[in-house]
Amino acid sequence: MFDPSEISYDDNGLVAVVIQDWTSGEVLTLAYANAEAVGKTVETGELHLWSRSRDELWHKGATSGNTQAVRALRLDCDGDALLALVEPAGPACHTGERTCFHRGDVDVAAPHEALPALERTLAARQAERPEGSYTVKLLDDPPFIGEKVMEEAEEVARAAREETDDRVDEEAADVLYHLAVLLRSRGRTLADAAEVLHGRRG
Repeated sequence: MFDPSEISYDDNGLVAVVIQDWTSGEVLTLAYANAEAVGKTVETGELHLWSRSRDELWHKGATSGNTQAVRALRLDCDGDALLALVEPAGPACHTGERTCFHRGDVDVAAPHEALPALERTLAARQAERPEGSYTVKLLDDPPFIGEKVMEEAEEVARAAREETDDRVDEEAADVLYHLAVLLRSRGRTLADAAEVLHGRRG
């Protein structure tokens, strides 16, 4: 249980806040909060911060509409840094980028970024429906998606029995792609399945 009294504020009355996407795990922003901002966050369920440049309380997204619903607040071991797990209503960065960390080695994809990127691509294909898209073809034919999931599952099982580790990886990736499309066709995501897994822990 989060206890605001355990926060260790710095000499300026601030604590660093790492803001992380609840669903994808992507780090969105590094910001700061004072006791008032933390209190408002707990009270409203939406992220409030302290703007060091404007020297005022800052309701994240109040002007742009890109608010951030807080799902969990966590403290680090020393109590001098806060992790806010949020569901963003839009881009986190004032530039319009999804995350403030969009400069530097952005072409080097970390493993945990693959599935969220896939789901964003699927959402775009579903909305834009580009001609000749294999994803759109699958989305338009739910029975075919089911057949492909079964086919790819058999292929990864066969690869595990008879083929190299690289082939297992490739076939597993095919399963994940087709499963994500199947879920998208039902208005669901891999994150929804992950919630079920969390409920089965232990």
